[in-house]
Amino acid sequence: MKIGKWMLTGTLILSMSVPTAVHAAGTVQSSPDKTTKYRVYQYNHVLMEFAAYGQAEAFAKGFTNSHVEEISTRKWLWNNFPRYQVFQLDVSLPEWQFASLDAAIAEAKKWTNASVRDLQSSGWVWNNYPNFQVYQNEITQDSWKFLTLNEAVAEAKKWGGAHIIDLNSNKWVWDNISNEEKKSLRSGELIYKVYQGTFSADNWAFASLEDAINEALKWGNSTVVNKNTKKTVYSNLKIYKVFQNDTFLQDFASLNEAQDYAHLWGHSSIFLDGRKIWNNYASYQVFQNTALIGEFKTIPEALSYSVQYSNSSVQTLDHRFLWDNFKKLQVWGWNGMAGGDAIKAHVNNTVGLDVDSPSYFELADAAGNLKDQSNADTVTWLQKNGYTVYPLVSNQFNSTLTTQFLADSAAQDKFVKALVDRSVQLGVPGINVDFESLAGSDRNAFTAFIAKLTSYAHLNSLAVSIDLPRGSVKWNHLSAFDHEKLGSLVDYVVIMAYDQFWRGSTSAGSVAGLPWTDGGIQEFLSYGIPRDKIILGIPYYVREWKLDAAGALQSNRTLLMKDIPALLASKSTKQTWDKTFEQYRIEYQEDGFTYVFWLEDEATVKARLDMAKKYDIAGVAAWRLGYDQADLWKLILQNK
Repeated sequence: MKIGKWMLTGTLILSMSVPTAVHAAGTVQSSPDKTTKYRVYQYNHVLMEFAAYGQAEAFAKGFTNSHVEEISTRKWLWNNFPRYQVFQLDVSLPEWQFASLDAAIAEAKKWTNASVRDLQSSGWVWNNYPNFQVYQNEITQDSWKFLTLNEAVAEAKKWGGAHIIDLNSNKWVWDNISNEEKKSLRSGELIYKVYQGTFSADNWAFASLEDAINEALKWGNSTVVNKNTKKTVYSNLKIYKVFQNDTFLQDFASLNEAQDYAHLWGHSSIFLDGRKIWNNYASYQVFQNTALIGEFKTIPEALSYSVQYSNSSVQTLDHRFLWDNFKKLQVWGWNGMAGGDAIKAHVNNTVGLDVDSPSYFELADAAGNLKDQSNADTVTWLQKNGYTVYPLVSNQFNSTLTTQFLADSAAQDKFVKALVDRSVQLGVPGINVDFESLAGSDRNAFTAFIAKLTSYAHLNSLAVSIDLPRGSVKWNHLSAFDHEKLGSLVDYVVIMAYDQFWRGSTSAGSVAGLPWTDGGIQEFLSYGIPRDKIILGIPYYVREWKLDAAGALQSNRTLLMKDIPALLASKSTKQTWDKTFEQYRIEYQEDGFTYVFWLEDEATVKARLDMAKKYDIAGVAAWRLGYDQADLWKLILQNK
């Protein structure tokens, strides 16, 4: 991860121009653009990404409650979220969701006390809550509840001494009891007593159940009790309670009356025996963090509103997440060293850092011996303080050594085993591979080595991340790094998006111009590397170029970001905006020479964070810790 690190020796030397080797090879190999453009979700959980829309929609159709989203805009292009939902009282099941009203009603008819809610309106669009109930004297059963009077009469006629109660008015509306039978009943014992609450008047005792019910109808919240059995045989209680939000408004004996009243109030609901059986809430709620900030009847309306807010989500009434923009970038940082005190100082200077990568391991020789500078106490300290630790392993950036090593299978086996076993012993969850300055001719051998390393690491539950040069699609096929294959093997791919102009460059330029960085992300995506694997490297340094009076390049040096403010304060500098690099060009004169560099500061770091968010990649990585000032991390924490 050294500065000026990604010059390849041997077959290919990386430079800003197309290499001579490419011209000599004839036609440049071209690869199809595999950048994923469409993402499939089930609810708000990512299932898969695709380069072609047709593939995305076909895949999404294999799942319920799924949608296809355009990654760049987060616009929904297709979804199969249901329009109608069936409830029995206040209970619904995942399979009770339907695209059509007919299908929803067909399911609802299988159940008693069922309703169908149109998720794009309010209240019910269909229900089979009963309107009439059949009794034989005091006896009834659930199957004797009916939607229509005709259905109730048909059942009642099967039984002698039957009557029907209209459940909306609680009135006795039909019976097959003759007048003579009624006269006989009225001459019997006064066994039916009417109560309003616990109160009963002397004249509220009846021999006829019909007479008792007619008296009870005169009084709200009344019941009829059989004195002999102590059982309540009729109820005129106001069992339907209407609320607005959590405020009780009024109760009703009739469900229809309760609905008519509830419709007068926004955000109202009806409870039956403590169960919310009806409401007129909008189906889709928008939250910012945990605060409700909007309610909408359709998903497009909710989405259109929610995208205006950070940390927002669209949720159903039962708090299933349909969409959110909670994404936070992972923030990685390399130490560039192994010393425990320095590592602690590095991370103590940060806020918002997630992953720390100390330079613990190195390929010692071509025989595959491991140079191990790891420290278990430092790892324990980092983990106790909330940091994920991915130790870095390098190859000394020695091309000849690496070629010899990659030609020896036994050496690789020895190295892989030692590296993974020590990482397991340390208790770290993964490693970071930083093999640089490789010969282009080692391309296949290096890929095979990474496959071997990743396989053994995964067997031991270790993640593998790999640092790869920014490179170029034009000549990637000639380099030592097969980005596409490597990306399919490892868990994370870190783009070393710096050294656009490096210490060996023959002209002055930015370490990492913003358009060049943006193009690097696009190119890594074009290899088909999943977004959630990609980490964008961020330089915490600049390269200062020394030019003579004729403008010829004399030398260059590295300036650390933390030292730039003091340099600017001590020099008489000229600052101009450079459209090519989209950075400020800083220039000053001293001893007859002109010194030039392109500024890296909080603004450029934020631009790179925004870039990572724009492409929805996994995170960013700082090269390196110790080059930074504390104030920079406040910006990172607020923008990750």
